[in-house]
This record gives sequence, structure tokens and C-alpha cells, in this order.
Amino acid sequence: MENKEMNTEKVKFYKKHPVLLAWLISIFIGLGYALFTIIASVIHYEQRDYVWEIIKAFTEMFTWAILMGAVLVFPVVLTISEVICLICEERGHPVKGDWLFDQHVFWLGGFYEICYLGLIMDVTSADWQTQLSNSNKHTPIYSGSMVTFIVLLLLAFIGYEILQSIPLRKLPPLVTVLSISSMYLGLLELILFTVQIFKPTILLDGYLLLFPLCCVLLVVRLLLKKIREWNALMQNAEAEHFGTGKIYQNPMLRWCDSILRKAAWWPVLGLVLMFPLLGILIAILMLFGQAPDSVIKAFTETSDWNLSLRQAPQNVMYDEHYLCTVAAGGHEKVVKPIRLGRRHGHEVIVNRQLCIANAFEQVLEERTPGFHQALRHFYDTYGFPVARLIHSKYTADLVYFIMKPLEWIFLCVLYLTDAHPENRIAVQYTGKTAAQVEK
Repeated sequence: MENKEMNTEKVKFYKKHPVLLAWLISIFIGLGYALFTIIASVIHYEQRDYVWEIIKAFTEMFTWAILMGAVLVFPVVLTISEVICLICEERGHPVKGDWLFDQHVFWLGGFYEICYLGLIMDVTSADWQTQLSNSNKHTPIYSGSMVTFIVLLLLAFIGYEILQSIPLRKLPPLVTVLSISSMYLGLLELILFTVQIFKPTILLDGYLLLFPLCCVLLVVRLLLKKIREWNALMQNAEAEHFGTGKIYQNPMLRWCDSILRKAAWWPVLGLVLMFPLLGILIAILMLFGQAPDSVIKAFTETSDWNLSLRQAPQNVMYDEHYLCTVAAGGHEKVVKPIRLGRRHGHEVIVNRQLCIANAFEQVLEERTPGFHQALRHFYDTYGFPVARLIHSKYTADLVYFIMKPLEWIFLCVLYLTDAHPENRIAVQYTGKTAAQVEK
């Protein structure tokens, strides 16, 4: 009996705190995966006697397990929770505290999406006209339309908060319908944004679908909740006083009121009023410098994305080779780039200084392999940090001038040791050999 009572109390507790249950499930799944990984590694490497190493590994994995549960598992659990909340609402048994799931969707989902774009996809705030470097990507939202984009999302959030927090007995029906329209606009914009950034070939991009899916689920659930609330209100004796008064003296207003009082029409009316609301919003935003078509330009005036119509300049590949960085990042009149080359499978901008330095290294590798190996080790140790210090065109120009005396020395060595030095210089970063050029 005591065990049954304890289990009943636990069930009641988790029903009162469903969000806490979702977090616990996510963390326990992360811990389970961590424990499975450690056990599998112990069995694979047969390290059963190294107890201390196993304990240490589990301690390290504990932190990563919690992080994995929060970042990778919880979004899935949150989506499942929204589905359960919708089903319970449709059956007339709403989940207590379902609005807390919604707040997690808005704030945590938005935060995760921003982090994913910035940390995983290397998205910057630069528009399509800006030349970027390496794997960086341009902003998926045109900066000139960013105000419109943010205002639409903010309006949708305000519409949700109005419907969620204010009882219908205190809310005019027209405000209710306009709140629904604002949520529709936000959903449409969020879906377009997801279409803009989603790439089906990338497995992790599947998480990008969870955010708009959760938003659709919570909006549908909120509509069901408000329709049920209004119908219950209309059945009360108090509802008889709604809509009475001077409004019934005007046939047009009486007809509008009769339509607005039918809660089943609210989702459709919200869709109809979405376009006038958008028009009014655009007219207001035009006073603050936004273009009339800023809603469309937000997605089309971009590059690198699914709805983009612009072609951005090709990214400069720095590759942490400081002479490559100089050739690509300095002023053209100073560093004098001559063509595109290939290094480690990607295109880089090369100049004569870079080609001479690489040709000189090639000669060293052929004639003095031992000295070349020591020199290469020195360059790998100190050359990469130098590349990380070059953050402007002027710094790249300075490194170019500092390297000029060495360039002349390298050129002298090439002319003293190679029968066709210019051929050797010309083939650098082309994938060809000097012999092929001679032919």
C-alpha cells in the first residue's frame, strides 16, 4: 500500500511539473548514452583492470552527457511534449503548465537556432556583397529588411501572449482575431526562414525543423483552447449580455458581431485579416525606412541560401598559411595577386611572392631533404600563428614588405640551382609540374 501511495504521489508530482519531467528524461537519456559508450569502450579495449581510468572517464563523460541531453535530446523531448499537449487539449484534458513548454520553445529554441547558425554553420552578419573567408556564410536575412523580420516575429509573440494570458471574457473578439492573424504571420515567416537555411543533405539540419514544428503545434493547441473557452463562455448565463447594446442598431455591425461571436470561424478570419494586418504593418514600417517589399527582400537579397537570388563574391581561402593570407587579404596594388590556385583541395589566391616561396621550398625538398624537414617543422610551429594575426589589409601589406628581402633571396637560389626557374615558379598551386610546362 505504501509503495502504491508513493507511486501515486510521484505521478501527481510529475503531472504538476511536466517540464521538469521532460528535462529529467533528456538528462537520463544523455547519461545512459554516456554509460553505454564507456561500457562499450571497456569491453572493446579490455581495460577491466583500470578502475581509476574508468571512473575518470565517466566523470568526464558526465558533463558531456548533461550537455548532450540538454542540446540534442531535449529539443526532441520538447517536440514530443508539444504533440502530447495538443492531443490532450483536443480530448478536453489540457496539460497543466503547458504554457511553460511554449516558453521553452520560444526562448530555448530561438537560442539554440542562433547558436547552431553561428557556431556550426559559420553564419555571419555580413550581406551578400561582402567577401568572406574560408567556410563563412553570409547572413540568411538581408540586413536592410531585418527590422521588418524582427517586428513580425515580435508581433506574433505579442499575439500569442495576449491570447494565452488574457481570458476571453476580458478580450474583444476583434482583438482575438487580430492576435491569431499576427501568429499566422509569425508562423509563415518562421517557415520561410527554415526553408531558407535548411539543407536536407546535412543530418544535424533536421533539428532546424523542430522549432517551426513546435510553433505550429502550440498555435493549433492555443486555438483549440480558446475556441473551447469561448463556447463554454457562451453557454453561461453571463454570455447573454455579450454583444447586446447599440451595436445591434446597425445591421452591418450586427452582422460582423455575429460572425466574430462564432469561435469556429476565428482561424479562418485570422487568415483573412492576416493580409490587411500585414499591409498596415508595412505602411507603418515604411515611415521608418523599410522598403514596401522588405518582407520578400529579407530572403531574396541574400546569397548562399535556398531562397537567395544574389551571387556573392567567392570566399577567400586563408588556410592559415600566412603567405596565402597575404596574397588574398592585402591591397591588390601592393600584394599583386595574379591568379587562382589550388591548395589542399580548395581554391586560393596566389601572387608571385607566394609562388617563389613555394618553389624555393620545393627545391630544398629535392636537394636537402633533412634541412627541409627541419625548416618545415619551424614553419608549421610559427607560420600558422602569424597567419592568425593578419586581420586587416594593412597588416597583410606589412607582412608582404617584411617578406620582400626573403623573396629576393629565394629567387636568387632558384636562379642558381634550377635550369628553368620561371617554369618552376609558374606551376606552383596549379597541380602541374615544370616538365609539363616545358613540353
